[in-house]
Amino acid sequence: MAITEVTERRETAVADERRFRREPGAKAKMLLIVNPKATTVSSRLKSLIVYALRSRFEVNALETEAPNHAIELTREAGRADYDLVVAFGGDGTVNEAANGLAGSRVPLSVLPGGSTNVVCRMLGIPTDVVDATEHLLSLADELTPRPIDLGRVNSRYFVSSSGIGLDAHTTRWVDDHAPLKHRAGPFFFSYAGLVSYGRYVRRPVRIAADVHGRRILGVSAVVQNSDPYTYFRSRPIRLCKGQALDSGSLSMVVLNRTSPLDIPSIAWRLLSSRPAVGHAQVEHCEILREAAVEALPGERGEVTPFPIQVDGDFIEEATEARFEIRPRSLLVVA
Repeated sequence: MAITEVTERRETAVADERRFRREPGAKAKMLLIVNPKATTVSSRLKSLIVYALRSRFEVNALETEAPNHAIELTREAGRADYDLVVAFGGDGTVNEAANGLAGSRVPLSVLPGGSTNVVCRMLGIPTDVVDATEHLLSLADELTPRPIDLGRVNSRYFVSSSGIGLDAHTTRWVDDHAPLKHRAGPFFFSYAGLVSYGRYVRRPVRIAADVHGRRILGVSAVVQNSDPYTYFRSRPIRLCKGQALDSGSLSMVVLNRTSPLDIPSIAWRLLSSRPAVGHAQVEHCEILREAAVEALPGERGEVTPFPIQVDGDFIEEATEARFEIRPRSLLVVA
């Protein structure tokens, strides 16, 4: 390791030690970002959580008002000298908070308010909001942040995963039917996957992934910064394997085709907690620092943009996506 890198890390550690050392009896200053539209969040629950947190923290609670609002709110956290930002919502809220805090010295924690809470599970935070609140209160006297990696696609960071094609198409359909999502629970995502597959298979976007000097053709791709990809209730759904939030690399799977003969066997592997890796129509690439995906011309010669999702939220359509890993770029408290 270079001397300059060692020096920088020591200076950062000293700065962080000063930052999280408080006078006896002083409360840590917390910015609580609340998504009032998250699946399990309500005004009454928010009030109870804030009341409990204020016994050990100095809490400023703000609600998000639109998509990407949490990014703006968390960017102010460093300038306002907060000790901790807590995202109370689903994985989309966590993603926005991570984008606002990436590269800063303000750590992020999570209170589960979504339907799946993938990032919450990966950090080892309880998925019951009461238990998670008690856990956070137990950390109040000694906040000990640790760094994790973030993935990045184009200009957007992601904590756990990003997808192009089929899963992003499903995510967009879910976002367009949010009221059903609140009522139907985990089975709604299975239904959404079937509906999206039925539509996507008729006109799949053709893509080419450039990875490690290889060119892989396919119709859909997922890039992961962690494992598993998601959960069905408590059952992990795995696409890639051997991935972790602090591995310093990404993993990618590319689906070669959307044949009716292939999808059922892939689905069976996933529901049995086996990774998609190993299926004949799935190509797996590990230990990636970067990768690129481009849309290819269709049968009529036109290039159709593909949908992109990050951490379960649809963000945009594009004809190019550049992925990279940003090691140790987010501090978390869990």
